[in-house]
Amino acid sequence: MRLPSLTALRAFEAVGRTGSIRAAGEELAISPTVVSRHIQNLQADLGVTLVEHRGRGVVLTAVGEQYHRQIERAFDLLRRATHVAKTKSRENLTIWCIPGLATVKLLPRLPELEARLGGGNITLQPTLSRPDFSRDEADAEIVYLSDPPSNDGLRAERLANPRVFPVASPALLARFQDIQSPADLPKLPLIHEDSTAQWEIWLRRAGVADIPMLQGPRLWHAHLAIEAAKIGQGVAIANALLVEEDLRLGRLVEIVPSEVYLGSYYLIAPHDAWSSRSIQMLFDWLVYVLKPPP
Repeated sequence: MRLPSLTALRAFEAVGRTGSIRAAGEELAISPTVVSRHIQNLQADLGVTLVEHRGRGVVLTAVGEQYHRQIERAFDLLRRATHVAKTKSRENLTIWCIPGLATVKLLPRLPELEARLGGGNITLQPTLSRPDFSRDEADAEIVYLSDPPSNDGLRAERLANPRVFPVASPALLARFQDIQSPADLPKLPLIHEDSTAQWEIWLRRAGVADIPMLQGPRLWHAHLAIEAAKIGQGVAIANALLVEEDLRLGRLVEIVPSEVYLGSYYLIAPHDAWSSRSIQMLFDWLVYVLKPPP
């Protein structure tokens, strides 16, 4: 039996997954008109209707959904086979990592990691998004979590559990000399990430029972909050790994003594990937690099 065009099948797989002709075109780097033509040709080739237009988007028909499930599995197999072939020819690593850690700890030492890999290529993607390992978006991810993830197809190993504490610039702290304990911190201009939740959790862990409504800017990324603290815009919550050098050089100071731990850094990769030399080497290297400062 003659198979349909692989290009048309690829367009159909992308349309079914994204639910959009335009999004599929952006992913495949072709125009929406070309995507539509591929879908029309595929439907004509098969003699069935796979896609129906609804509003501004598209939906799969019942036959289309059934066909798409099988096509999607086939493309997943192709992606995995290609990944294995590339890995055997040369060891490369695509690592997704939360931005702050990528900037402060990994970027300065990438040549060292490349040397350990034996000449392979390192792709470091700073992001808050999580990769889809089933699509080989990444070989491994480094993420900060309160609890280890539970996924039967993935294995997570803890890299570090750094202490978390409030920091500010020396100039800002000089303006608030009456700060003696964690309970005094809500008096200061606080800098948040995506919400006030992290500060609320930290204050409770530090023993503050009565927490007022917290105010302050939201900067979404931990490293942006730290940068804002360095230029005197307020107080940020930081962990020891991200501000080690800033504390040593006096750009930041720890405001009050505390012993609070909120989460850990984990290296996550598919179960079968942990038997590879590159992932085990990456884990050992990260444990060394992320060793908490004394």
